[in-house]
Amino acid sequence: MMTLSDIRQFLYFEASLLDDRQWDEWISCYSPHVVYWMPAWGDDDRLTTDPHSQISLIYYPNREGLEDRVYRIKTERSGASTPEPRTTHMISNVAILADNGASVDVRYNWATYSHRYKETDVYFGTTFCTLEQGEGGRPWITRKTIQLNNDYIRQVIDIYHV
Repeated sequence: MMTLSDIRQFLYFEASLLDDRQWDEWISCYSPHVVYWMPAWGDDDRLTTDPHSQISLIYYPNREGLEDRVYRIKTERSGASTPEPRTTHMISNVAILADNGASVDVRYNWATYSHRYKETDVYFGTTFCTLEQGEGGRPWITRKTIQLNNDYIRQVIDIYHV
């Protein structure tokens, strides 16, 4: 059973891995079967609801997509990530929405400061995720839905921005 304190510590840990560019360790925070999704805002100011038939800002139906993304970042095969930005992730308002024994549904707010090319941008939003006990007893994320609340972004959004 995960306490709210355990969940907070895990979320802070995951965010710090992004800030520290510890890509392999960051990937280990995710289940092989994770669904990682950032829906887009539609014309009606509502988030898209189906990643298969509507536009998404990011969508990976399993960890292989995240692993491919990390591979591209690490090998400098991503123009959007070269040079890598410096980031600082801030997490707040962590709340347990449901505790099903084997899994916990969580909601939290976040802001990420990203510095690249002498410019600093701020991304902010709300994330909904499901956590389960992973390998070695540490939690891992089995589902993550990220609501980006920015109206305008000047560059390609990536995993380290959120």
